[in-house]
Amino acid sequence: MKIFYFFLALGIVFIVFQSFRTISATKIETQKYRVVKVEDGFEIRFYPQATFATIYSSGTNYKQVASGGFRKLAGYIFGGNEQNKSISMTAPVRMEMSEKGSSMSFVMPEKYDESSLPKPKDASVQIKKSQEMYAAVITFGGYANDEKIQNYTNKLIAMLSQKGIKVIGGYNFLGYNAPFQFLSRKNEISIPVEWKE
Repeated sequence: MKIFYFFLALGIVFIVFQSFRTISATKIETQKYRVVKVEDGFEIRFYPQATFATIYSSGTNYKQVASGGFRKLAGYIFGGNEQNKSISMTAPVRMEMSEKGSSMSFVMPEKYDESSLPKPKDASVQIKKSQEMYAAVITFGGYANDEKIQNYTNKLIAMLSQKGIKVIGGYNFLGYNAPFQFLSRKNEISIPVEWKE
């Protein structure tokens, strides 16, 4: 009976912790965008310019890029810069992958621009400004892996082709949750498209 109560208490602690993590995640600053069109299964968004901390990698898939890239970017925002300054974590983590190589980016809080951000100590971390763009976006839950990312990318490309929407760039994976958040996970595939309002 004691074992039953132990596991019951453990389960309650787990649920409370995960609920707290889910609520905390909703308070994180996210990259700004505007929805311009909602379709069955995806939406078109307009993304204004944003400032990113980015690393580049020779890796060609999620598994190869995820952990090493995240550590370097997290190091930068947690004080690995010339001012030893902490920068707030934001969402999503953005990954662009291709056969020629990949990049991972953290969007910087809106209050910063290229001139006000501290210089990274790690030279592989680059600060850059993105271009404004329109993108088609599909959302999926759970933990991401290369198979899921490829499946949802293919699904989005097929829907865009069916709608006659022109793709003008490679896909991006957008991850919104910390690895230890098990509930209410959110992932997206984003593909730049030609769009006129």
